[in-house]
Amino acid sequence: MDINELLKRYAAHERDFTGMILPSANFSEVALQGIILHCADLSGANLNLAVLRGANLDQSDLSAATMWRTQLVETHLVASNLSKASLIRANLERANLQCAYLAQADLRLTNLQAANLQRANLTGADLRYADLRGADLSQSNLCRVNFTGANLADVNLDGATLTGAILSQVDLTQLRLSEAHCFSHQELWDSSRPASTEVSSVTSRS
Repeated sequence: MDINELLKRYAAHERDFTGMILPSANFSEVALQGIILHCADLSGANLNLAVLRGANLDQSDLSAATMWRTQLVETHLVASNLSKASLIRANLERANLQCAYLAQADLRLTNLQAANLQRANLTGADLRYADLRGADLSQSNLCRVNFTGANLADVNLDGATLTGAILSQVDLTQLRLSEAHCFSHQELWDSSRPASTEVSSVTSRS
């Protein structure tokens, strides 16, 4: 099935396109609310300005996809591969990204308010100026993530690993860190120090 056939069937009220193989497809500016693309291959796809509110993309391959200003509110992306994807200014408010693979993803200026990122892998991701208010990042891998200027108010980081993460221009007093965390460089979290901070080592205890 090609994209034109998919759009035709969607317009006819079909919603379940589980397992579709459409790498590098052009979904730019397409409205596909509630579509089911479980286990689909959309690697390298163009989803710029697309509307996928409430879609099911669990376990899909979106690696290297471009999603500039894509509407992904309440979208399911559990265990999906979003490595090296570009999600600049995308709206992922209340999205479910549990166990998602977001290594080296570009999430600058992205709205991740109240998103579920439990156990997600964001190694090397760019989250500069992203809005993560109320997001759940517990037990996630945040090694070398760039959080410069991000809003981390009420973010849950219990059990997360932040080795090498950059927290420049971030209000560290807003972070929710459980006592289970081990700070091998506690002085980096001294409230008397500037907000421009790089975390040398913040990992959860075993």
